[in-house]
This record gives sequence, C-alpha cells and structure tokens, in this order.
Amino acid sequence: MTVTKYTANGNDFVIFHTFIKRDFSDLAKTLCHRQEGVGADGLIVLIPHASLDFEWCFYNADGSSAEMCGNGTRACAHYALSNDLAPAKMRFLTLAGEIACKVDGNRVKSDLTPPKILDDIIVENGKSWWLLDTGVPHLVSFDADINNFDILEARELRHKYNCNVNIASIEEGHMRVRTYERGVEDETLACGTGMAACFYRANQEGKVSDKSMVKPTSGDELFLALENGIITFTGDVRKVFVTTL
Repeated sequence: MTVTKYTANGNDFVIFHTFIKRDFSDLAKTLCHRQEGVGADGLIVLIPHASLDFEWCFYNADGSSAEMCGNGTRACAHYALSNDLAPAKMRFLTLAGEIACKVDGNRVKSDLTPPKILDDIIVENGKSWWLLDTGVPHLVSFDADINNFDILEARELRHKYNCNVNIASIEEGHMRVRTYERGVEDETLACGTGMAACFYRANQEGKVSDKSMVKPTSGDELFLALENGIITFTGDVRKVFVTTL
C-alpha cells in the first residue's frame, strides 16, 4: 500500500485512499507508532461518497476514531486535490458533519461545523474552564502565561471530561494555544479544533475580534475567522513524503 505523510501546523498525519470502508483502527496504531511505524498524530482514510466529493475515516494514534480534526481536514483536502479525488473547492463527510475546504497552493482554508458551548463555567484547581464542541469536545482556559500548562492536570481533566484540554494566552489581539489531545494522550504541536475553541470563547468574551492569528506550540501561524456563525481557519500544509509499505 502507498501512504502519504502530511504535516499541518505541527500536526502530522498518514493519509491514503481506498474504495472499501472498514475498521482501520489496528492499522492506525501500527502506522502512527513513532518508533515502529511511519509516525503520526492520526490516520486519515478517504473513501467514496454518493453525493459529496468523498468521506473520511479518521483515527487517532491510539486507534480510536474521532469525529473531527481541524488540521487534518486541511491536510486531507490538499491530498484529495493532489490525487484528483476532488476539485480545489470541496466538501466531504466527517463524523461531525460536512466540511468545506478550499485549496490554494499549499494554503488551505477549512470551514468547521458550527461551534457549541456545552458548559459555560467549570472550576477545576482554582481555574475557570469552558467546555465547547468545535467538532470534538474541548476544555478551554485562559492564562496570561502560556507556560502555566500542567500536563498532569491536563491529563486528569481529559479523562474526567472525556475531551481535549487547552490553555490560551492573548497578546495584542493574537492568541497562543497549547493542547493536550485525547487519543494522542499527550501535548501535541498543534490542534486545529482546539485553537478554534479557544478563539471562539475569546471572541464571545470580546477578547479578540472576528479575525485573529493563532499560534500553537509549533509556532506556525493559523488565521481564524468567525463568519456567519461558522469558524473558518486558514494555514499552510506540507506533504512530507510518499512511501510504499
């Protein structure tokens, strides 16, 4: 089989397409293993769809399936266009719903599913958190110092609320975000839906405008906007390599 490795704002993915829909969870664990496989945060498999350009099956590195992955949508869209599976403007199905993407060179814009606030204020360890859904559930908290991110605390909250955990800082209208990802079970270099959740909560509180630049741990810039209740985010993706296994 031939697979392609992509990176998008620090998240990396193994991607391939097939005509058969099946359970790829064991394959995901094998391919995503950092020491014994290709190494990635997730596996994306594209399969045909009757009315949309395609459907994807997304798996975390631990083999669990996920409803959505923001940076994954952008890498997936670039792969689809590069392999003549979809036009530059495309729509495809995820477990969270339909996603629209536009590819312009190595820059890809994705429109996420409508954000939802699941719980307005949660107090844990003296901090205020908000639980949101931007395709997958995210806990969000704000801190002036982005370094105040306790991995052990994040891991506990991830299991308690079965969600991803994010901390964000705001500087001159821009944001920095760190994320502990469910399914990877560690802090990752970036998380698109996590950045979207932080951006949406900050926008609702008037801390950022309807357009903002966000930097994850990788340091790559991602541009988020709120348009008619939909979060869009735009950034570069990179094809790392293609290999036959």
